[in-house]
Amino acid sequence: MNHAKYIGMDVHQATISVAVIDGTGKLSMECILETRAVTILEFIQGLHGSLSLTFEEGTSAAWLHDLLKPHVRELQL
Repeated sequence: MNHAKYIGMDVHQATISVAVIDGTGKLSMECILETRAVTILEFIQGLHGSLSLTFEEGTSAAWLHDLLKPHVRELQL
C-alpha cells in the first residue's frame, strides 16, 4: 500500500489553502488553515505516511520552510 501524500499550500497572510493528494493521484482532502504555527503543525502531524510539501515563494516562505522542514520527507518551494 502506498502511504505517500503530496501537499500543496497556497499561502496568504491570514489563511492557507491546502490540498492533499494521495499516492494514487486522488484528491483526498482540501481545507483552509489559519496562518499560525500551531494550526499548521497540528494539521501536518494529523497526516500519516511519507509527506511531500510544496508552496510558492513569498513573504512567509522562509518561516514556513523552517517550521515544516522537520515534519516532512520532502519540501519544495
